[in-house]
Amino acid sequence: MVNAPKKQLPSWWKDGVVIYQVYPASFKDDNGDGLGDLRGLINKLPYLKSLGIEAIWLGPHYKSPRKDEGYDISDYKNIHEPFGTLEECQELIDKAHSHGLKILFDLVINHCSDQHEWFRESRKDKSNPKRDWFYWRPAKYDADGVRHPPNNWRSVFGGSAWEWDEATEEYYLHCFVKEQPDMNWENPEVRQAIYRDAICFWLDRGLDGFRIDTANFYSKHVDFPDAPVVAPNTPWQPAADYMTNGPRLHEFLREMRKEAFDHYDCFTIGELPHTPRLEDILSYISVEAEALNCTILFDQMDLDHKGGQYPLMRTSWKLSEFKRLAAFAQQLAEPKYNAHALSYMENHDQARSVTRFASDAPEHRVASAKMLATYLLSLSGSLIVYQGQEINTINAPKDWDIDAEYKDVCTINTWREIKEDAEKNSDPSLLERGREGIQLTARDHSRTPMQWDSSHNAGFSTKEGAKPWMRVMESYKEGINVAAQEDDPESTLNFYRRMLALRKEHKDVFVLGKFDLHDKENEQTMIYTKTSQDGSRVALVALNFTSEPQAFDVPSSLKDKSTGKLLFSTVGGKSDGKLEAYEARVILY
Repeated sequence: MVNAPKKQLPSWWKDGVVIYQVYPASFKDDNGDGLGDLRGLINKLPYLKSLGIEAIWLGPHYKSPRKDEGYDISDYKNIHEPFGTLEECQELIDKAHSHGLKILFDLVINHCSDQHEWFRESRKDKSNPKRDWFYWRPAKYDADGVRHPPNNWRSVFGGSAWEWDEATEEYYLHCFVKEQPDMNWENPEVRQAIYRDAICFWLDRGLDGFRIDTANFYSKHVDFPDAPVVAPNTPWQPAADYMTNGPRLHEFLREMRKEAFDHYDCFTIGELPHTPRLEDILSYISVEAEALNCTILFDQMDLDHKGGQYPLMRTSWKLSEFKRLAAFAQQLAEPKYNAHALSYMENHDQARSVTRFASDAPEHRVASAKMLATYLLSLSGSLIVYQGQEINTINAPKDWDIDAEYKDVCTINTWREIKEDAEKNSDPSLLERGREGIQLTARDHSRTPMQWDSSHNAGFSTKEGAKPWMRVMESYKEGINVAAQEDDPESTLNFYRRMLALRKEHKDVFVLGKFDLHDKENEQTMIYTKTSQDGSRVALVALNFTSEPQAFDVPSSLKDKSTGKLLFSTVGGKSDGKLEAYEARVILY
């Protein structure tokens, strides 16, 4: 398909880069319509550069009805009108480059919007040339003649994964909301159209890469068997084993790389849910796999809300398991695996990490944010920092009305399901547990408007009378905003800047070093070392995940070395052998 000569494999990301994710609707509203836009982002490029990041990942900004906040794309080659124009998008790419920043877009190609011309053609009639561009299947009928979907799969966002189309009297598959029909990757015409319109169109304009949404959904078990019944009180069953990692996935990913990515200096980050085994991950991201460059893993960030019928229901977690999964993911940075590691604590799919994994209490939130930042920014490979994470943004307050203030389709559908089941089963405890889970883990917490200053609307939308698309959190009045932290040397914002600078200064240990966990079973502290590849330098990282002082021991492997140098402590660095509440301490040997 692509005639350009194949270039050498990309190199700008290989040692590890820090990527800042921008959620366009909530970053900066320049024109005062209450929605973030491209001009707002363009104007904030100097701020992003000042952080010390090296690349930007911009969430979906394509033309879209936004039934799932832009992950339902109706035109891959155009821009959602309230965000700006195609010309402004080109200006964004060019100006990011002029600031020395790479830029990546979201690539959403498992599904499109039901308003995309491809699907509109497909649903016209059964003989349409694009009918086979999507998964259409006839109904099943029971002994009483009642119509049922082709199988019992549950959509990721609740309900059946199949939608009945009255006009053509068949069901179509949607693994997410019904307005997001899954494209049929088995059809080579579909794949070529995707490469042309969604990938090369943007790489030809200078884009540096993609975060690839739901990258392991492309190949499904197309015999569409029923999923095992694990939730007997509902007809719709979790079907991840049939929706993801299907028999042709490696073939599809290799073809996409060969046909499109390899013709550009392109960095690819594949989202691979439901892929917990190391050998399976490597089969997608090792150099030998010739598929993706790295992956976004889910297991560590799913610790407090593991799956089940209600995906946002809170579950208890242990620090020992958090640490085990950190060590597991850091293996991908070891040279023997010939792969690339990518770590994160927050993104548009995750609630705020300070609230989830430490403490957002006023007396602890700054220390907690610095401790988690130390953890993230000392890991090897590439990293993602999400907008607002650098100013210790916390979850929305618990007094927010879920029905009125929460906007995410996953939250809305899950909350409706919980309310219906609680009423049907006379189970008020289900309602309370559901509310608690949403208040902790819903995606809405990461999507509130960015807090720039202490003015009206936290400086997100400054035009008189502007009403942001989502409620602004009152925490901007409590010092959680950029302006309040700019001139405070002890702020979370300036800690991120210092830590990002230290990460570059000590690249041999923080970016390229080997990760070794030393207190695997301890449920209060996390102690690990980062050792340079030549073994000449070691960084000891000690983290307290509790609100009480905790003792910690220097690993025996370091006790025969000369006394280490305290690189920093986030709360003063007392030398009494104890870590203060939510303290992070880093010592260089």
